Amino acid sequence: MDNALETRMDAGLESRSIRTDASGRFIRGFGYIVIGLFALFSLLPFLLVLGTSFTAESAIRQYGFNLIPRVFSTFAYEIVFENPQRIVGSFILTIGLVVVGTAIGLFIIAMTGYALQRPDFAYRNKISFFIYFTTLFSGGLVPFYLLITQYLQLKDNYMAVLLPGLLSPFLIIMMKSFVRSIPHAITESAKIDGAGDFTIFVRLILPMTTPALATIGLFLAISYWNEWYHSMLFLSADMEYRPLQYFLYQTITTADFIRNSAAASNVPLRDVPLESMKMATAVVATLPVIFFYPFVQRYFIKGITIGAVKG
Repeated sequence: MDNALETRMDAGLESRSIRTDASGRFIRGFGYIVIGLFALFSLLPFLLVLGTSFTAESAIRQYGFNLIPRVFSTFAYEIVFENPQRIVGSFILTIGLVVVGTAIGLFIIAMTGYALQRPDFAYRNKISFFIYFTTLFSGGLVPFYLLITQYLQLKDNYMAVLLPGLLSPFLIIMMKSFVRSIPHAITESAKIDGAGDFTIFVRLILPMTTPALATIGLFLAISYWNEWYHSMLFLSADMEYRPLQYFLYQTITTADFIRNSAAASNVPLRDVPLESMKMATAVVATLPVIFFYPFVQRYFIKGITIGAVKG
C-alpha cells in the first residue's frame, strides 16, 4: 500500500515538473520573441536612415525613403567629406571636448554629490537649495551670453563650449542619491584611521560609485558629442575647426542654401542631395556613440535605476 502511494506521488511530482518545465520554456520562448521583435523595430529607424544616406536624391524624390537604396549613391558622403582635413579636425576637436569635459565634469560632480550627502557638512541644505533652484528658473540667454563674452572674455574660445557643460543639477542630484546609499560608517571609520576627506573620497568613495560614474559619464559624453548650440553662440565663422555637430549643421545649411537659391554652382541645383545629406550626417554623428555604448551598458543599466529599489 505504502509503495503504491509513493509511486503515485512520485509520478504526480514528475508530471508536475514536466508541466512546469514546459510552461517555463514557453514563457522564455515567448519573451525572446517579444524582445526580438522590439529590438528589430528599434533597429528599423536607424536602418532606414542608413539606407537613405546611400540613396540618390532623384530616387528619394520619386520613391521616398527606403530601407534598401533603389539607386545606390555615395554622393552625400562625398559632399560631407569633401574637405577631409576640416571634418577630421572637427572629429579630433569633439573627441577632445568629450574626453576633457567628461573627465573634469565627472570629478566635480562626484565631489559635489559626495559633499552634499555628508551629514557633517553644515551648508549642505543651503547649497542643495541653490542647485535645485536652477532646475526651476534660469537667468535667460542674454545674461548667459554677456557672462561668457563680456565678463569671461571667451568669445571664439573653445572654453566657452567646454565650461557650460561641466555641471548639471540633474547629474549632481543623481550622484548625491547614489552616494547616499553608501553607509556613512565607512567615512567615519576611515577618519578614525587618520584618512583625510580627499583621501576618503578618492580611495573609498570613487571605487564604490562605478555604476553612477559610468551613467553620468555617458550623459556628459553624449552632451558634449551632440554640442552645437554653444558653438553657434560663441564660435564665429573665422574659427578653423568647430565641433562636429556644428560643422555638420553648417554643411546641411550651406547645401540647403545652394539648392534654394539662384546662385551659380558646379552642381545642378536639383541634384544637391539635401535629404540624403541629412541622413549621412546623422550616420556620421551617431556611429561613434553606438560603438561606445556597449562598453558602458552594464554600468548604465545599474546606475540609471538609482533610488528605484529601497532596501
